[in-house]
Amino acid sequence: MKKLVVFLFLIVISIITFSFISSPPDELALNSAIPQGDYKMKDVSGKTVSLNEIKTAKGLLVIFSCNTCPYVKLSEARIKEYSDYCLANGIGCALINSNEAQRTEDDSFDKMSAYFTEQKLKCAYAVDEKSQLANAFGATRTPQCFLFNTKGLVYKGAIDDNVKDAAAVKAPYLKEALGALLKNETPKTQETKSIGCTIKRVE
Repeated sequence: MKKLVVFLFLIVISIITFSFISSPPDELALNSAIPQGDYKMKDVSGKTVSLNEIKTAKGLLVIFSCNTCPYVKLSEARIKEYSDYCLANGIGCALINSNEAQRTEDDSFDKMSAYFTEQKLKCAYAVDEKSQLANAFGATRTPQCFLFNTKGLVYKGAIDDNVKDAAAVKAPYLKEALGALLKNETPKTQETKSIGCTIKRVE
């Protein structure tokens, strides 16, 4: 009887504990509008920016990124290439740092500014306070991409099919999606799985 009581007690504790574990936010659905477009963020330029201000008449690319994730490090040249491509072709582009749990460490604003300069980036690189934008997008990884045309979300997921080796890429998802957007076409592939580090939210 005593063992049964202990067993039932452990089950109740497990249920209570499980109920308090925060589940990841739902990922933004295809065709959705830009969430929290007016949400103001501090950019490495020192100005406050919003996605509504960054988007253009052609669209907007949002990449959730950071300074130190190994997967971001492996993707740096590609992030630079596609962010520059967006600006050169009249598409808005923003890199978003949602690692709120590391603001006093490697994802501080000062270190973001230094990283931006080191990478010779040209697009916005903004602080997402309390991971609000990541929560609205349902973003969970770095790097993770969301591409919008004038009507809504047309691509979400990975940059390509080989985050570890750019030379071995066979399916450049984001490149193809950007090309389709410029032709006013729907990307052949609209959704892929992002491989990367988890966004460091404050629990």
